[in-house]
Amino acid sequence: MFPMRLDRFICKSTELSKVAAIERIDNGEVMVNGFISGVLVAKNRITASTQVHENNSIVMYGQRLKLRPFRYLLMHKPTATICSNINEQGYASLFSQITIDRIAELHIAGRLDVDTTGMVLITDDGRWTYNITLPTRRCEKVYRVGLSYPIGAESIDELVAKFHQGIQLQGELQLSLPAKLEIVTDQEVLLTIVEGKFHQVKRMFTAVGNKVVSLHREKIGGVELDVKVGEWRYLTASEVASFTE
Repeated sequence: MFPMRLDRFICKSTELSKVAAIERIDNGEVMVNGFISGVLVAKNRITASTQVHENNSIVMYGQRLKLRPFRYLLMHKPTATICSNINEQGYASLFSQITIDRIAELHIAGRLDVDTTGMVLITDDGRWTYNITLPTRRCEKVYRVGLSYPIGAESIDELVAKFHQGIQLQGELQLSLPAKLEIVTDQEVLLTIVEGKFHQVKRMFTAVGNKVVSLHREKIGGVELDVKVGEWRYLTASEVASFTE
């Protein structure tokens, strides 16, 4: 297990809220490797932000704490829903359609815009999320893009080459990372990217003189979307592992 804040470890191994966990730590009710929280030891103090590992001995009220297993979900996001843990801006939260315990612990590994549909991955494992969202990990995301203006046959090769080279987005100093563009029809394409900049796909096509009218994410890494709109399922062990290999 990667390092985790002590307060988060307690929340992930008990039913305590973050506020309650911090209170226990500050009150000296937690022991980490035999040291009492809040007490100054060798110029160090165990606090809520202390980084701990699963193999550390973390004890509260005489009982050693053990993390609950992490959870990994795949969901087909409908349009007009927001990738947030709560309803916002007049839109329903994506999580309102998921009925499992401790849903507040979950987060989305790569959000989609309100009007974008398709695959989202949901988890409570922060390190796993980094493997999906950090551009340096080169995790591919495939989008089906509907365009406002037809792509002329004479400009296909030039456009494919532009995306492969990287697009100069407005407000960005550097080109976007190389992307793969596949033509489906003159107004529909498949775009594969490894980044997740703000409104990136829409901004990329704006930069080449077109406009996105529909956007759907159908694949992340080696996992394809295979559930109906609004439905979700747990990832298989092999699917989870595919993002850490």
